[in-house]
Amino acid sequence: MGRGAKPDVTQKGALNNNDPMLFDTHAHLNFKDYDKDREKVIRNSLEEGVFMINVGTDINESKKVAEISKKHKKGVYSSIGLHPLYVEKEDFENLLPEYENLARSSVVVAIGETGLDLQGKNMEKQRQVFLKHIQLAEKSGLPLILHCRKAHEELIELISNSTSKGVIHCFTGGEKELKEYLEMGFYIGFNGIIFKMNLEKEIRETPLERILLETDCPFLTPPEAKTERNEPLFVKYIAKEIARIKRISVKEVAKVTTRNAVNLFKL
Repeated sequence: MGRGAKPDVTQKGALNNNDPMLFDTHAHLNFKDYDKDREKVIRNSLEEGVFMINVGTDINESKKVAEISKKHKKGVYSSIGLHPLYVEKEDFENLLPEYENLARSSVVVAIGETGLDLQGKNMEKQRQVFLKHIQLAEKSGLPLILHCRKAHEELIELISNSTSKGVIHCFTGGEKELKEYLEMGFYIGFNGIIFKMNLEKEIRETPLERILLETDCPFLTPPEAKTERNEPLFVKYIAKEIARIKRISVKEVAKVTTRNAVNLFKL
């Protein structure tokens, strides 16, 4: 896509098959890492045809991602939730009315990131908060952005009876977990972790129609970016690596994964 082009993906089917773009479905431009140049980073990404979803990790960050989105007509969306590592940081249940109010905003397209993390504390609290997120997703009709670290079996059990679907962010599971997520109708998110872990088999076995691209910026910067801080623009390196592994063109990866994002998040 030429510099300066800003395709309209506000409706399904709005993408031109001859003019693919990229979609970073998991960014954290709300973090302090971007306090000095946030709008410049966003502008550079949009000018290169890279749209993004900024993901909240607590109530304040969730409000912040929504405010960032409201500054832009399109291409900058938001997800709201309490990260499992922060479940002791705030009382999610008491703040639920605020999250529900945020979920009604037109710029909010998902609930999360939420899920389970065995490196965190208080797993019982994590489970309780996660179930509240599932209920919020079902009530709002929004998809889930799920975080899972070394807790796939339990997470699968908790989501198995939910009507809400979504994406498994930063997938690090194996073939067994991949098969179960796909059978339940979830998308699989791949980001810079694929340069640190050997996930080639899992990438090959995931249908392109079920893959979402992510950066998880400012973290997990692809080596080819040659900088420490990650940003949405570098999602192109994830697309390039997936294309290499699947032996297809980058253009095909861009076209299909962007369509996946548009469909899942109802843009």
